[in-house]
Amino acid sequence: MTLLQTRTPPDGFRLVQRWELDSVHALAGLRSSLHEVITGEAEMPAEDLTETPARIVLVASELATNALRHATAPRTVRLFARDHELLLDVVDHDPATPPVVSGGRPLGEGGFGLRLAQRLASQVGWYSRGTAKHVWASFPVTDHETVACGPRALDGMRLGPRSQAVA
Repeated sequence: MTLLQTRTPPDGFRLVQRWELDSVHALAGLRSSLHEVITGEAEMPAEDLTETPARIVLVASELATNALRHATAPRTVRLFARDHELLLDVVDHDPATPPVVSGGRPLGEGGFGLRLAQRLASQVGWYSRGTAKHVWASFPVTDHETVACGPRALDGMRLGPRSQAVA
């Protein structure tokens, strides 16, 4: 059992979208909506983890599931963007309990969400501020990704009055 590294995400991200989660039943809607925000497409194709959108959706689902199972409400998933990078931030209100990366559990017994995030994201970390705990993961977005996922498309996407720095 290993604690996830405590660190804040890099600066310069702007809020794209946020989702409030009240139960595991909200996860399917989160996955679908997140995929649409990133790609501009309502339907999720079969997962191809070589594609950034699929990796982001999978990591969001894993981190959100952890927040729903192990932490207190409210629980929020936020997507941030800056040039050539997307950042997921999953917020819960159990700041005293650090995220733990699973160790030697047999496959099928769960507990691999943070390990999966570490494999699929470029950076993963966590920090607490006030009554909130943030677990975050960042993903590079290259020019060959889908147009809606590219940095120029995200510059204008839902970044109006809801824009804010990562807090």
